[in-house]
Amino acid sequence: MSNFSWEEFFRLPPEQKAPHFQRNGRPYHALIAQQFERPFLDRLCELATRTRRIAKTRGGRLFLQDLLSDKRAMLYFAQPSTRTFLSFYAACQIVGLQPAEVRDTNTSSELKGESPEDSVRTFSSYFDVIIMRHPVGGFAEKIAWMLSNTERTVPVINAGSGKDQHPTQALLDIYTLQRSFEERGGIEGKHVVFVGDLARGRTVRSLSWLLKLYPGVRQTFVAPAALQIGEDVLDSLRRAGVAFECTDDFEAAVPQADAIYMTRIQDEWDTAKESAALDTSRFKFTAAHLARLKPDAILMHPLPRRDEIAPACDADPRAMYWRQVRNGMWIRAALLLVIFDRDVEVDRYYEDLTR
Repeated sequence: MSNFSWEEFFRLPPEQKAPHFQRNGRPYHALIAQQFERPFLDRLCELATRTRRIAKTRGGRLFLQDLLSDKRAMLYFAQPSTRTFLSFYAACQIVGLQPAEVRDTNTSSELKGESPEDSVRTFSSYFDVIIMRHPVGGFAEKIAWMLSNTERTVPVINAGSGKDQHPTQALLDIYTLQRSFEERGGIEGKHVVFVGDLARGRTVRSLSWLLKLYPGVRQTFVAPAALQIGEDVLDSLRRAGVAFECTDDFEAAVPQADAIYMTRIQDEWDTAKESAALDTSRFKFTAAHLARLKPDAILMHPLPRRDEIAPACDADPRAMYWRQVRNGMWIRAALLLVIFDRDVEVDRYYEDLTR
């Protein structure tokens, strides 16, 4: 990254940026979905499962907590978050990272006029990894670029940036899909239906990109025209030869789906309040839809939800959104272990445990 000015680097296509986020063939920063390849996804899912199994015993939990006990993490969340913040906080605790936090920039020197870049540069002096959520798209990439041009670079993990990327949510979604379909041949060949505010849903964008790595996956995007998925995502699917469809017919999509990924209206980005005028009543999953959903299909949601999934669906075994929450904690713990090159020790412990 240090070979480019920020403006030059920002203009690079994601596929050309991705190699700059790696070191020695493994992630150093975790910033965009496009930096992850299929072998890495398989490895990370395996590591997450091994980590959660080790953690079932007190001895195993103590072993995990010692792995990164010499490291400190800054959770810089300049955008409101509950699940992602707590998921990363818990993941840090699992692997022994000592977490600190800034969740309200009004309590930091940014209130005095300090730039966000200077704030994060300060954090990098105290901490060994920066986990950040920011309303400005591309800001996590900018921070990684900036720190690569200093004498103290530290890993940066993107916990959600603007409307463009949420890579670790996509990782936990892949992990959820993999675990859900492990008795049905895995993710390959499945039909994933995305529903809701797809134009501004960064979780959908990141997951759609990762699903391209699984042969035979078909993607359907169900939304009102004003909220339909962006052309940049569709162009990437075309280039990859992925089968997809854009429609506003939710009723027809339900019985065809192997996985339905519901999303809420992202009206925090709606400065003109145009979303309120849209009729989204046809894009909600009700208890009546359960009878039309395949017996072995799954229902997902990145949360938080409003009324796009009826609470009456929560007890159905096909509802996976609470499992997604738990899976997120474990996949993020696994990612931290990989970034700090401690995953091999987990493998050794697990092999001794299962002999």
